[in-house]
Amino acid sequence: MNAYNKTYLYDAQILLANAFDYALVDCKLEPNFFATVFSQSKVAQEFERGNPGIIAGKAANELIEEILAPVLPDFSFPAPTFSQDRSPEYWAGWALCYYQWATAKSFRDIFLHISLESILQMYVIYHEMDISHFVDDLNELISKTSIDTKLKTIREARGLSQNKLASLSGVNKRSIQLYEQRVNDIDKAQAQALYKLSRALGCEIEDLLENPEE
Repeated sequence: MNAYNKTYLYDAQILLANAFDYALVDCKLEPNFFATVFSQSKVAQEFERGNPGIIAGKAANELIEEILAPVLPDFSFPAPTFSQDRSPEYWAGWALCYYQWATAKSFRDIFLHISLESILQMYVIYHEMDISHFVDDLNELISKTSIDTKLKTIREARGLSQNKLASLSGVNKRSIQLYEQRVNDIDKAQAQALYKLSRALGCEIEDLLENPEE
């Protein structure tokens, strides 16, 4: 089931593509910070419903100003320098808009499983392919990350919150979150962090690794 009437999809893709390009290229925002702010905004919710008042009624830079104003009130917005070329940032907005429409997932749910930085890196492979390949492969990636990591499974079995595990282990909460979301690969974590986590959880280091034999 699609998120909204396909009539609005083309305009929505172009607007979100230009908005991402403006936010990431002109405003020079860090991708994952922008993804978080955007996905939690009312603007994202209106995109998810295909609200024509947003899709057809705003310029891309106006959209970004509306999104960022509550969190960056003193930010100085540069003049837009939109290009006809499909930059990775432009493509990411365009492709994500299509993916959200095709799957009816919220942007918040999408970014919970895959980072915007990761999607930007997919540009090289997918930007010249039919969009259906991006949809299929992103569905597969999200499906894989929907399975809890071993770290999360053990943490929850011990009855510990992320805050409590951070306190007990000395590994900061953000690192724990990134491991559990598979944004960072725990198999490549520093030995000291793995040791601290295993001690706090009362398990072996190997118990935390996703692919211990590789």
